[in-house]
Amino acid sequence: RGEAAGGSPEQPPGPGAFDLGAQSGRWAAFQERHRLSCEEAARLLLDAYEYRGLVKHTGGCHCGAVRFEVWASADLHVFNCNCSICTKKQNRHFIVPASRFKLLKGADNLTTYTFNTHRAQHTFCKTCGVQSFYTPRSNPDGYGIAPHCLDDGTVQTIVTEDINGKEWEKAVKEHKTIRDMSKP
Repeated sequence: RGEAAGGSPEQPPGPGAFDLGAQSGRWAAFQERHRLSCEEAARLLLDAYEYRGLVKHTGGCHCGAVRFEVWASADLHVFNCNCSICTKKQNRHFIVPASRFKLLKGADNLTTYTFNTHRAQHTFCKTCGVQSFYTPRSNPDGYGIAPHCLDDGTVQTIVTEDINGKEWEKAVKEHKTIRDMSKP
């Protein structure tokens, strides 16, 4: 360690603090320019690095009680399943790892419906009944996101793939990537 002005040894940064060296001025100017706390600026930097090539989409239910954010491509690969529940609900969805999904509000306003194997967790808003996301049977460690529940402005294209959910076990076994879509 070097000596600080006045001859006393430099003190190490406190818990949670870090030395930015020559970047300290840039960091402070960035925070001030964008009116961000240190934590908000760090989150922005980490998100930009961790989710490189992905877009932050936001969305929610119809009444606004449930809101979420999800990091995914601007070009969505959406599944159109023909199983009994997806047909009745017109449930088209894309799948993301749980680490890329964040419920912003409305946890207390969600209710869940399950059937058959009870692995899929069909969550929906108690107020308006909209299912904006759910936990799919194929990827219980991820989320199926309804692209029609995303806010405007972040989706560039949507490619839809039909999935034969009427023969779920066979379809998932034959599909080359669906089981791994929730892996980071």
